[in-house]
Amino acid sequence: MAVAQSTVPEDPTDRGALRAAGQEVRALMVEAAGVGARLVQFPEGALVYPHKRVMAAGPDGTLIPADWRRAAWGVLREEAESIAALAGELGLWTVVGSIHPLTPPNRPHNSLYVISDRGRLVARYDKRFLSHTEVSFLYCPGREPLVFEVDGIRFGCALCIEANFPQVFAEYERLDVDCVLLSVMVDDALRARVAQAYGTLYSYWLGYSVPAQFSATAPAGIVGPGGRWLSCCPAHGHPALAIADIDLDSQDEDIDIAIRYARPWRRSARAGLYHERIPVGDPRSDTHTAF
Repeated sequence: MAVAQSTVPEDPTDRGALRAAGQEVRALMVEAAGVGARLVQFPEGALVYPHKRVMAAGPDGTLIPADWRRAAWGVLREEAESIAALAGELGLWTVVGSIHPLTPPNRPHNSLYVISDRGRLVARYDKRFLSHTEVSFLYCPGREPLVFEVDGIRFGCALCIEANFPQVFAEYERLDVDCVLLSVMVDDALRARVAQAYGTLYSYWLGYSVPAQFSATAPAGIVGPGGRWLSCCPAHGHPALAIADIDLDSQDEDIDIAIRYARPWRRSARAGLYHERIPVGDPRSDTHTAF
């Protein structure tokens, strides 16, 4: 798989910036296909992540509900369709962030589009846990997790602030995913550390995609089961790709231990491994105030 850091625009009314973002996404898709990737992941809002001060600023500087009629929806749709067509030409699964319009007066979703290697939009993940500003002024929350499969590998999706909700990542472990694609729009080194922790805790691969403009703080990369960064983009502020294999039969010691032993053991522990082994009626166990 390939994980991209691309330049994310923040003004959905700027048609030129939206076109440039689409062009950059497609250039990175060609690069990913050229190195043999079967899937490429892009940041949250890769086509556009609207800044709150662009879409929801009131005349006195306070925030108000966004007027989504101003967004260049036609351009965004054209760019998304062009990306899908290229995915089919390249035979490349593509996961790309954008805003997704709903029926007015409903606000849009903040989403990840999942485009198959045949160029078809086969699924969409809608961000379920939103920031206070997002849910108050910008977006509608989504409802469901998303799991899809490529070449026998099961993928789950998450977006940005959802990294602060461990239940999202525990849920994907219960859904038996092999890799979670976490795409963010944040300039935050701690978010990358949290992502790395989930690879450790749940023993799956994790793709961490960030905007190129924030990569000097924490670049895009791929975490392996066990928590080791397998590949990272350069932290230079420019578009780039991180490449790594998702190999369920990996002989790398840390990956093998995480998949074969750590993950099954944690599942058995949660399923009641200890229940029959808890001593009952033993005063030496029941009394907690004696040495």
